[in-house]
Order: sequence, then structure tokens, then C-alpha cells
Amino acid sequence: MPPTRIPPSVSPARLRAYRARTFRLTRSLRLRTPEQAVEFVNERGFVFFWTIEGVDLPSLWTAVAGDRPVASEHDDPGHITWGWKDAQLGRKRWFYGKLLRGKSMMVSLRTLPYFYALSDRLGDLDDFELAYESGRLSREARAVADVLLRHGAQHTVALRRLAHLSSESSKAPFDKAISDLQRGLWVLPIGVAEAGAWRYAFIYELVDRWYPGVVRKARRITRAEAQRHLARLYLDSVGAAPSSAVRGLFRWPAPEVEAALQALRTGGAALQLADGAWATMRLMKPRA
Repeated sequence: MPPTRIPPSVSPARLRAYRARTFRLTRSLRLRTPEQAVEFVNERGFVFFWTIEGVDLPSLWTAVAGDRPVASEHDDPGHITWGWKDAQLGRKRWFYGKLLRGKSMMVSLRTLPYFYALSDRLGDLDDFELAYESGRLSREARAVADVLLRHGAQHTVALRRLAHLSSESSKAPFDKAISDLQRGLWVLPIGVAEAGAWRYAFIYELVDRWYPGVVRKARRITRAEAQRHLARLYLDSVGAAPSSAVRGLFRWPAPEVEAALQALRTGGAALQLADGAWATMRLMKPRA
């Protein structure tokens, strides 16, 4: 297929209208049930749980509460998303965890293998040992992963005790370890236990043990294929964005971002705008 010509930039009004649909900002498209929330995640591929400053991406919050800041009041109607998230943790209907930018997000199970294919994982339950030896994981992260490997799923209080990280001075290193292990797709929360001072503690498990099918599917996906797929999902969600936004979100090297976007352009899924931004072809097609 010959390269698509570079058209004029998209008008801000058209882009806002597009995102109003994909972000579910219009009142008629708002999510009202947990089932609709699962469908939304499956439709978009991946969304943030909360809105993230400086990052354009749909979130469960805005799809429920509209385009407004996350409310500090616990009784705000938008916080129904918290209960939805907790209720879905053990049902294997999506991946929930701190992934992109270390922020909490939901990823559809169809999309998760593409993230896994881009991770440093080798598909072995104990490959965190190699990551530790190469300096990519901390001592605390290794200890946490080892506890889960040996003892199975554990809530936060038990996990800290078994990893010898129960002291107050160990709280920050433990929190960082949990975040790093989620971002690297070693662990994920799979439920909530009534434990700790607040009677609320995540239960963590190894990703490979919880989603073995994801690991098998990821083995058949190349790095380039994964990048094309995720870049397309991102553009389909936001409509248009500069390549720097793709780099900032996924943290891929600039040449790999460019290769993914050019591949989408060649395949007719995206095109480069006059101002250097990239747009999904869905944005450019006139609505019926």
C-alpha cells in the first residue's frame, strides 16, 4: 500500500468530539454498571483507573464521573469505581495493577499478552532472580517475589512479614518493590483482605501463576508486533497525538516508536498529520 498523504491537522473541535466518544465523556455514554466497565476496558484495550495529569488516555473515573477532577469526598458518586475495581480483582476479567508510568490501570485480557511480550519476563516463575542479579530489581522486590513463589498468594501484611519488611523503615522500600514488580508484570493484586490497621489490604499473586494463558500467548508475539498493536490502541483511544506522547506513555526508544507508527501508516491504520502528530484513521473518517 502506498503511504497515505499527509493531510492538514485535525481541528481541535473534531478531536474533542472524538475523545468525548472514546473517553465516554458524554452523559449518554457514561458507565453505570460493572458489566459496562468491563466492556469499556475490552473496547479500549487499556485505561487508567484515575485520570493522570499530563497524560491523555481514557480512565474509568472519567467514563463514570465525567471530565472533572477525582473528588476528595469519599461519598462522591464517581467513587463507585473503587467498589467495581475491588469486586473484579478475583474474577479474571481484566488485569488491574500499576503498569504504565507506574499508575493503576485496567488492561483487557486480550491486550495483556502484548504488554507481557514487551516486558523483561522470560516466562519462568523465578525469572525475577535474573532481574535481581542484573540490577533490574531491588533486594526487597526479590524478597517479595520469592515469598509469593514459595508461599502462594499473600495479603500485604503477611507478605511484609514473610519478606522481613514489616518495620516502619521498610514501608517505602516495600511499596517501591510492589510497584516495580507490578510494572514488570511479575505480580498483581488479585483480591482484598480485611487485614491491617485499615482492614483493607491487597492480596498479591504472581502474574504467571494467575494468568498462565497470557504467558503462552505472549511467546508468539514479537516486540515489533506488540508495539504496533499497543500504539494503534492508544491512537484509537486518543484520536491524535505527537510521537513524543507515545514515547512518554510507553517509554520505548524513539526509533522503535517511529517504526511502530510508520508500520501503522503503511497498513492504513494511522497517518501523520501536517504538524507531525499522528492520528488514527478512525478520526479521519466522516461519521455517518
